[in-house]
Amino acid sequence: MEKMKYAFAYGADAVYAGVPDFSLRARINDFDWNSLKEGVEYAHKLEKKFYVTLNIYAHNAHLEKLEKDLDELKKVGADAVLISDPGILELVKEKLPEIEIHLSTQANATNWRAVKFWADQGIRRVVLAREVTLEEIREIKKENPNVELEYFVHGAMCMSYSGRCMLSKWMRGRSANLGDCVQPCRWEYKKINVVDHQKEFEMEVEEDGQGTYFFNSKDLNLLSHLKDLADAGVESFKIEGRNKSVYYLAVVVRAYSRIMKHELRIKNGEEKKKYEEVLKEEMENLNSLFHRGYTAGFLLGNEPDHNFENSHNESEWEFVGEVINRCESTNNANKRMVEIKPHNAIYLGDEIEIVDQKGNHLAKLKKIFNEDMQEALSAHGGQGKNYFLQIDKKDIQPFSLIRKKIKK
Repeated sequence: MEKMKYAFAYGADAVYAGVPDFSLRARINDFDWNSLKEGVEYAHKLEKKFYVTLNIYAHNAHLEKLEKDLDELKKVGADAVLISDPGILELVKEKLPEIEIHLSTQANATNWRAVKFWADQGIRRVVLAREVTLEEIREIKKENPNVELEYFVHGAMCMSYSGRCMLSKWMRGRSANLGDCVQPCRWEYKKINVVDHQKEFEMEVEEDGQGTYFFNSKDLNLLSHLKDLADAGVESFKIEGRNKSVYYLAVVVRAYSRIMKHELRIKNGEEKKKYEEVLKEEMENLNSLFHRGYTAGFLLGNEPDHNFENSHNESEWEFVGEVINRCESTNNANKRMVEIKPHNAIYLGDEIEIVDQKGNHLAKLKKIFNEDMQEALSAHGGQGKNYFLQIDKKDIQPFSLIRKKIKK
């Protein structure tokens, strides 16, 4: 629920979520049918949309349970459901014929006939497979002008077709197709050898003291290609929020929201110059996040990049915490205080920035207080305690975040 609120605050038009039993978010997922309903109501108050995911590949037992739970889904009032399994599609159409249905990227729709097939089954919107190229998107839209297209623009890239990898099930008994992937493609591996007898992919695998990251794809980043996608027929851009922090969501959603506003309305040289400035700024913000290196994936017809060296980059900034409340003194402007929920440690002397919907703002940390308003030298996350920071910045907005410069 918290991540949903941050996504909306930083510019998202819609979110997607589901209960663990039927979505690909089985872990780190506290949604149930009641909280989904609360989420939908929150979204609708903001004139935003909320989609419920039913995108597992179901076994018989799942269908039996889902049939019983569809009455709960009806009460939720979602704007649409996302499915990938034909059995779930048939069941939803039978029990809830009025609800709008979208096709999940898990269904791996990669060609225009597949999209037409799904549209004939009642699908309103198709979230295309990440493997589809820009030219293929144009052709898909040309052959299916009445089908809405959605495309992933930012997030982790699976080393297999989305959801089709069996490594997690094989190695840990936890199925990616049921939303419980342990991401073994991100693990460290020790070198034995890699031999391709056709000599097409034979390579020397290098490793350091940490091992090697043989299956590790770079992360998808299409910030500079939004107009290309829109011109090709994509109506909705999708950002992965799986297992991400509110800080990650805020920075990424803000970047794409700002670029959409600038890039999609370029009409003259002055607006193009402003767009290029914003693009550079937001790309720097995305680079400040922990990531595995960036790639355009398959969009331009190239093979995606791999990152064999490490599991993520070295960031210059670290997320510190969420601003919970502003406690500004009315009689002393120099004693402005904010209450924070710390996620990582912050110390007096740290260089900090306030992250909000408009950008990043340098601020000076003057004092730290604990819950009893006793001065402290630091604040730490993971203790279930809030802290108070005295800083020199006023007008801190709701949903603001704090980050600190990592000392080298």
